[in-house]
Amino acid sequence: MHSALNHPLVVDFPEYKGTIHALKLSNAHFKHLLEQYQTVDEEIVRIETELEPATDARTEQLKRRRLQLKDELMALVLSVREVHRAVMG
Repeated sequence: MHSALNHPLVVDFPEYKGTIHALKLSNAHFKHLLEQYQTVDEEIVRIETELEPATDARTEQLKRRRLQLKDELMALVLSVREVHRAVMG
C-alpha cells in the first residue's frame, strides 16, 4: 500500500505495470534499481511526514536521487517495450 506521498512506479506509470513486473522478475539490475528507488522513496516520505528529521539539503539530495533512479528504471522499461514492439512487428 502507498500513501499520497509515495511515488511507486506502477502508480506513476500504470500503462507499464506489466513490463515493470516482468523486469522485476527477470532482470537483476532492474530489480536492484527498483529496490533502491523504493528505499529512497520511503525515506523521503518519512522525512516529509516528520517521522525522520533531515536537513533541506538532505531532502533535496534524496529527491534528486529518486528522480535519477526513476529515469534509469523508465529507460529500461522503454527499451524493453521498444524491443518487444520490434520483435512483435
